[in-house]
Amino acid sequence: MNKQEIYDYLRQENIWHEITEHEAVYNMAELSNIEVPYPEYDAKNLFVRDDKKRNYYLITVKGDKRVNLKEFRKINNTRPLSFASAEDLMEKMNLIPGAVTPLGLLNDAECKVTLFLDKEFLDDKGLIGVHPNDNTATVWLKVSDLVKLIQQHGNTVNVVRI
Repeated sequence: MNKQEIYDYLRQENIWHEITEHEAVYNMAELSNIEVPYPEYDAKNLFVRDDKKRNYYLITVKGDKRVNLKEFRKINNTRPLSFASAEDLMEKMNLIPGAVTPLGLLNDAECKVTLFLDKEFLDDKGLIGVHPNDNTATVWLKVSDLVKLIQQHGNTVNVVRI
């Protein structure tokens, strides 16, 4: 799904969302220069793989949070992790670096990527801001709706403290 198809899908599924169009951003530092309505709910996404290239994970945390992959591995019982390549990202989720998003899992035809979503997103308003498979916009939606969409698609979602 491309950006417009994501928008259409959210409307079709009757999911509340707000869209903030902006210039292309490739990292959290660039995003911090853009005015968005809910900056405290912006998501940072790490696309990683295990050392055998058998398991792929999308780790989604609040934008200001750092992720220690060694600690994450121990807590979540995975093999050693490293960042997946741009080729893996394109092959698995049809995304380019800088546009990584949980909504990219809707492009994962084989449902091979597991989402690890930081439980902190469920605190307070339960909102999350993610790219719509394109880094020129941010879609704000309820975390519960995002989880439901990804689970309905067939990907595994783990909501954990990260």
